[in-house]
Amino acid sequence: MKEGLYLLDEFEKYVADNELFTHEDKVLLTVSGGVDSMVLMSLTAAAGYRFGVAHCNFQLRGKESEEDEMLVEREARRLGVEFFNKRFDTTGEMERTGESMEMAARRLRYAWFKELCDEHGYTVIAIAHHINDSIETFFINMLRGTGLRGLTGITNHVGRIVRPLMFTNRKDIHDYAVAHRIPFREDSSNRSTKYLRNKVRIGLVPMLREITPQFTTIMRRNISRLSQAQDFITSSMEIIKRDVIDHAGDLHTIRVRNINERLPRNFVIYEILSSEYGFKGDVVDALCHSLDSDATGRRFYSREWVAVVDRGDIVVEPIAQDDDCEVVVERNTIRSYAGGSVLYFQYCDVDFIDSLDQGEHVAIIDVDKLQFPLRLRRWREGDWFIPFGMSGRKKLSDYLIDKKISMAQKNRQFVLQSADDIVWVVGRRLDDRYAVTKRTERVLRIIQETL
Repeated sequence: MKEGLYLLDEFEKYVADNELFTHEDKVLLTVSGGVDSMVLMSLTAAAGYRFGVAHCNFQLRGKESEEDEMLVEREARRLGVEFFNKRFDTTGEMERTGESMEMAARRLRYAWFKELCDEHGYTVIAIAHHINDSIETFFINMLRGTGLRGLTGITNHVGRIVRPLMFTNRKDIHDYAVAHRIPFREDSSNRSTKYLRNKVRIGLVPMLREITPQFTTIMRRNISRLSQAQDFITSSMEIIKRDVIDHAGDLHTIRVRNINERLPRNFVIYEILSSEYGFKGDVVDALCHSLDSDATGRRFYSREWVAVVDRGDIVVEPIAQDDDCEVVVERNTIRSYAGGSVLYFQYCDVDFIDSLDQGEHVAIIDVDKLQFPLRLRRWREGDWFIPFGMSGRKKLSDYLIDKKISMAQKNRQFVLQSADDIVWVVGRRLDDRYAVTKRTERVLRIIQETL
């Protein structure tokens, strides 16, 4: 009982100290049925806040998804609070938009949460993330090279979204659930190392905790300091941007010469391009190299913007509908961005490849058949390739029609090109001419991950 009172007291104190919500607010709890969200529901009820419960059934785990839904509804009814449930055709949405499962599910649920708030007068959306989630996010972003902003973990308050469990950790939440006999469900996908977050959670974090028993406490302090540093940088950058960026409609010009010479120029450029336009660190590094070498004309892409070096300035504008978004892939390229996805390039001997069948989002290519540099671009009418396993050429437009690819997906379809040949219809099909054979010695393995 002492542990339960402690967690409840800390919960109320954290909510009040961080001004997440009050007893006058109407809080929408997002409850999956897992231990974190079920404990959040119990604490919110025990503290006497006004709330309702929203449950998303993404229909991805069959009977498990149905049982999650039934548990959350039963507990919400027992507490006498409003219960909202929605079943999403997540697989159909992925096929329609070309998004990953995580991206599609995220977009669907947040759009629905907003609808519930607007329709039923909820002022706050509460999510059951805790400090372990923030630490995992730190390492995921560090591995992806997102810069300082990505190392600040998960914030406890963004707009209407609040995270009132950020003061505690996974173990204390689980202990509270057991002590108070709070029912919860275990998501079997949490044990799969298919997902990067699970690899960090199951593999990396326990190893670091073994090395440093106070790992969670130390990481909490690190993330707090990094967050404060980022807040300082963000505030300072607002002043710098006023002197550096010129706006003329959709055309934005970064006047590099206006950056104070005592400041780290490339870092300032990175902060501007990443925060304002969504450019990734690798792309900014390449752009700065072009700036240093006084090269002009090369185009650099984020998801929605294109940047060009022009006489010492950086000109940024929205990507035009007819832009090929072509980027050069050198032999030493580690990763490259293709619309809404990132490609990771790995070179190795063929003996290191366990299986040639690794799914559509992985390409295994005979390196010695390639002519570098490669080119990555949007597909266009007239493109053709020889689909893996076939002997005849096929128009890419016909291939996409046969696969019933939606217009939205077509607009985001990229191809990897060697000389005049299409090597890979990214995320879909390898060209048969570049497949691994008995004579292959070295391979290029490309992994596509949706952003």
